[in-house]
Amino acid sequence: MMRENHGSAASCTPHTGDGTHNLGTCPDQELNRDLLVHVDAQPRAVSSTELPALESICQTIIKEKQPFERLEVSKDVLLEMFKYNKFKCRILNEKVNTPTTTIYRCGPLIDLCKGPHVRHTGKIKTIKIFKNSSTYWEGSPAMEALQRVYGISFPESKMMRAWEKAQEEAKSRDHRRIGKDQELFFFHDLSPGSCFFLPRGAFVYNTLMDFIREEYYRRDFTEVLSPNVLNSKLWEASGHWQHYSQDMFTFHVDKDTFALKPMNCPGHCLMFAHRPRSWREMPIRFADFGVLHRNELSGTLSGLTRVRRFQQDDAHIFCTVEQIEEEIRGCLQFLQSVYSTFGFSFQLNLSTRPENFLGELELWDEAEKQLQKSLMEFGKPWKLNPGDGAFYGPKIDINIKDALGRSHQCATIQLDFQLPRRFHLTYVSKDGDDKKSPVIIHRAILGSVERMIAILSENYGGKWPFWLSPRQVMVIPVGPTCDKYALQVSSTFFEEGFMADVDLDHSCTLNKKIRNAQLAQYNFILVVGEKEKANNAVNVRTRDNRIHGEMSLASAIDKLKNLKKSRTLNAEEEF
Repeated sequence: MMRENHGSAASCTPHTGDGTHNLGTCPDQELNRDLLVHVDAQPRAVSSTELPALESICQTIIKEKQPFERLEVSKDVLLEMFKYNKFKCRILNEKVNTPTTTIYRCGPLIDLCKGPHVRHTGKIKTIKIFKNSSTYWEGSPAMEALQRVYGISFPESKMMRAWEKAQEEAKSRDHRRIGKDQELFFFHDLSPGSCFFLPRGAFVYNTLMDFIREEYYRRDFTEVLSPNVLNSKLWEASGHWQHYSQDMFTFHVDKDTFALKPMNCPGHCLMFAHRPRSWREMPIRFADFGVLHRNELSGTLSGLTRVRRFQQDDAHIFCTVEQIEEEIRGCLQFLQSVYSTFGFSFQLNLSTRPENFLGELELWDEAEKQLQKSLMEFGKPWKLNPGDGAFYGPKIDINIKDALGRSHQCATIQLDFQLPRRFHLTYVSKDGDDKKSPVIIHRAILGSVERMIAILSENYGGKWPFWLSPRQVMVIPVGPTCDKYALQVSSTFFEEGFMADVDLDHSCTLNKKIRNAQLAQYNFILVVGEKEKANNAVNVRTRDNRIHGEMSLASAIDKLKNLKKSRTLNAEEEF
């Protein structure tokens, strides 16, 4: 749609996938049905070579300054008007529950649409049709296959140029390309949406979890392990079966229905209820890296950012109402420590009571007050997001910003009053009341480890910080007589816990080997010749060709150990 959104991309599709009853096709789409999929014809692939022609049509529409006119029309009239198009009739029949709905007129086109729009197409100063892809009606593989075309517009040409430059940069940083080039991971059609992590990718994965485990130890979290397969009765008790079962992998054993867990919280509730609890042991902080599965639609799968099999740095804090403020403050300090290590800035948003909230109003008011107080004491800027809380409690949403200025939501801190009640969780209070209900704080910092790896690889552009790097040290002998010593050096670093390799390819010159190691993003390149061999030393340089010179092997190991432990972002400069 040609909306005055200052640069948000529009998806021009012959259907709506967001469930909104008055969204339809884009105005520029139906002006040339030969270029796109005719909704009444057999769907066909749209070639990328056709996109410039479509863009040219858009330019013509812009020059004509066609006005956008909003109309409200009865459902019956619209069904007659759009009887040629089964998709629009389907929208009207399934999504429109009112006698009338809105349409827009733009030039020769009249279409279902929500709006709003610019006054006329002449307000569009620059436009680009840049991508097409296949999709299913409403994202369901059981429905019709269609084509989606993407376009974007800006009010100024310089903004379009900046966007194009950013797109090129994003393309060069695409985590799927980096994963392939650096041999970190791959996907296979025999297990769609489930990633195969190769040894170097597994190193990154495990290093991230070890990092969080260290923080858990410092912050009194206790790690637990919970089953992957759970009876549907558990999900019925939690409420997920009623609202989430279509997104779960289910199967039958004997006469019972089971599911692979898509989240950990119901299992953690069983752990809390395993024995009587006292106020003296509160708060209880259960952390779980358990494998989760969600039955995402095949059309939504996208590298590591949308998968079916994943793990989270998931934790649930069972606490009293009086402890909420302190626990939230601890969660905020936790995420600040982790994100500062990665070099991320972040934005905090307080999402408050929605219209369809559950529970007592007084409890909500008190919880929101405590969250707000925690944010104020934390001292970082935050924004109020009224009415956007979960139905079971208010929450703090955290958006991080990467090196390209893109925003990602990873961490979450959510208060939950309802799950403890659904599972009848209680503890004995200080005054002897054995029916006190705890509050659950759902929190994650990395979120999905898979998604965080995608974000980090793109944020760093494949130039991993030393502590997280899958290629930390490359040892290069000057000549064949130093091969044995080079192998010894590499083995020593490997035994000390580093990702170390050695290049014994005699067909390459020394300079070529160094350059190859730098292009492969080895943080440190250790050159060894006869002199270094005699002195039990190494000659150190970095992937950015910063030369640190000769030093003893023991000294180099100590320095790299300290850099790894410090998790500094610029280890090569700090060496």
